[in-house]
Amino acid sequence: MTDYGEEQRNELEAIESIYPDSFTVLSEDPASFTITVTSDARGNDETVETTLKFTYVEKYPDEPPLYEILTLENLEEEDVEDILSLLQQQAEENLGMVMIFTLVTAVQEKLNEIIDQIKNRREEEKRKKEEEAEEAEQVAFQGTLVTIENFLSWKAKFEQDMAELRTKRQKEEEQSGKTKLTGKQLFERDHNLDTSDIQFLEDAANSVEVDESLFQDMDDLDLDEDDPDFDPVGLGSDED
Repeated sequence: MTDYGEEQRNELEAIESIYPDSFTVLSEDPASFTITVTSDARGNDETVETTLKFTYVEKYPDEPPLYEILTLENLEEEDVEDILSLLQQQAEENLGMVMIFTLVTAVQEKLNEIIDQIKNRREEEKRKKEEEAEEAEQVAFQGTLVTIENFLSWKAKFEQDMAELRTKRQKEEEQSGKTKLTGKQLFERDHNLDTSDIQFLEDAANSVEVDESLFQDMDDLDLDEDDPDFDPVGLGSDED
């Protein structure tokens, strides 16, 4: 008959000696403890880390221990799911044998993979940024190749911008009272100008005064209207 208690005590002693700085006992009955697992440094000293909690069940190791993730550092939610799936797989594969060291080792290898992925992803992002910067520099140096299509597009955009600018300036001048309208614009804006010239002529005709004294002695003059040299207003003929 298997002495589960003896196997569990022996494993706890071994685990404490293997992970002296990251092993913490939470309770003795049932035995519960935590182990902090950290990835190896990868060049830039950046690491990822997680703290695992294990609890022995009565028939461990014939039954898997309870496990959960307590803390995370530099890990994403999808990393948590991967770690939990890995723990389940390893626990099922190692039933009947003490397995805490095996589980912790598998998680540490997974963390090493994650830190390598992070490093590779950042290097790829850096490479892409360098390529984009180089391409931008080449474009700035070479300029843009002019085609009929992009020239027409530029021309249409330019004309639209100029029209909008003229409209904006006209509105600003109108608001400031400094608008300089053409005769046509004045005529279209003020329909009273339609009859202004006619009204001016009528007013002028009504206001003309005639000095009748200039003609008072006209009857005393001996004028022969049949005379071809007759010139009542003294303008003279075209022949003179």
